[in-house]
Amino acid sequence: MKHVVQIPFDNTYRQLTESLYASQLPTPVEKPGLIRVNAALAEALGIDPQQLASEEGIAVLAGNVVPDGAEPIATVYAGHQFGNWNPQLGDGRAILLGEVVGNDGRRYDLQLKGAGTTPFSRMGDGRSPLGPVLREYIVSEAMAALGVPTTRSLAAVTTGEKVIREKVLPGAILTRVARSHIRVGTFQYFAARQDFDTMEQLADHVIARHYPDAGRAGNPYYSLLCSVIDAQAELVAHWQSIGFIHGVMNTDNMLICGETVDYGPCAFMEHYDPTTVFSSIDHSGRYAYRNQPAIAQWNLACLAQALLPLIDSDEERAVKQAQAALEQFNDLYQQSYQRRMCAKIGVVVVTGDANQLVTELLSLMGKHQIDFTLGFRVLSDWLDWDGLAVAENSLYSLPEDFHGWINDWQQHLGVGAAEDAASGNQQKITDIRNRMLACNPVFIPRNHQVERAIDAAYDGDFEVFHQLVDVLANPFIFDLDKAEYAMPATPEQSVFQTFCGT
Repeated sequence: MKHVVQIPFDNTYRQLTESLYASQLPTPVEKPGLIRVNAALAEALGIDPQQLASEEGIAVLAGNVVPDGAEPIATVYAGHQFGNWNPQLGDGRAILLGEVVGNDGRRYDLQLKGAGTTPFSRMGDGRSPLGPVLREYIVSEAMAALGVPTTRSLAAVTTGEKVIREKVLPGAILTRVARSHIRVGTFQYFAARQDFDTMEQLADHVIARHYPDAGRAGNPYYSLLCSVIDAQAELVAHWQSIGFIHGVMNTDNMLICGETVDYGPCAFMEHYDPTTVFSSIDHSGRYAYRNQPAIAQWNLACLAQALLPLIDSDEERAVKQAQAALEQFNDLYQQSYQRRMCAKIGVVVVTGDANQLVTELLSLMGKHQIDFTLGFRVLSDWLDWDGLAVAENSLYSLPEDFHGWINDWQQHLGVGAAEDAASGNQQKITDIRNRMLACNPVFIPRNHQVERAIDAAYDGDFEVFHQLVDVLANPFIFDLDKAEYAMPATPEQSVFQTFCGT
């Protein structure tokens, strides 16, 4: 008999060599309950959201029912965690149901996170508390709305069971969507075992799935490395431009497809400070905001080392090619970062003078502990500043110390009260303002708001969670009725540490 929930699975990873994964059914839970279904994402994947929200749909999302076409597996990988090598990690609490091809023609994984133990659980319980599931749902969907390449959240359910961490907590399961869950650490696992046949099969799969142009190159594996370097440079530049701090940039948390993954100890920086760290276990600041580009390059060097035997049979030649590829990272990152940061101040053409304006602005923001998000957002209020009156209705104020910089910035843009009066270029100001508002969000998932939603959910109230998700779905459009969601934390609300769900 056909199940009610129809998911158009089309699995390919499961057809590769079995050394890449272990077959693993989810462990059923006692009393699953629906928290939320991401209806728009479900429809984009060709799945009926009403079916997912049905009783049988909830059973599928909880791992109690395996839908037709699913071939559940747990994948294996290794990784450097805070710089320390771990030769075997793997999906310890996540089970990949299978793949679907979305309406956009791209292939996506459907994974249940918190669905029970696997061969890679390493003495863990394979479960997730409610809090980390809600955090990942909130932040991953906010990142998608911000335009950042990211894994997505299709649904969240409660399990009706308890999870023991520092204290006893209600359990939950997240249905995560990714273009694939193949990591730098996946390649590292097989390279460390000198299983080059499996690694070649894995690389061919990645090329066909994510980087088909590399398959047409003279050296497809070198081209694969270059493609991943390009994708990661763009991704981390995007993070930096919105103040996002990943918190746990281990090589097993870097996806080959270039999407952000693992929203455990992550957060958005509030007042600008490049040394900001949120992760409770990052005692040395390895993954501080300012270090993220260098860490990305370090992780990519690990990928390059793993790929050496595929790049060239002569190790010396392979190393030279890999080094040449890695040396491109900083230029690629800087180009993307400078383009994004200049756009945030309304500048279309990146020049040395424009970059200097960004540098000086960040220095002022750091000196005065200016909120990174709102500091950029309200700059558009100053485009036509006449040197006297300050916008009364501005969402966020900037101190007088900014006035000199604002004059220099106006001159660079060719705007301001004097220019406007002389040339009637109000349309120019309007165009610049619209560009700035389109790339400077007003709503981000601020840590205190995420924690507030989680705390309310632990008390049985999910409305705070739903409201926050809905607000963050439109991060660039200000709604005065939702102004509280735009505000930085007060000293009493500030949350300085985030934690991994394991």
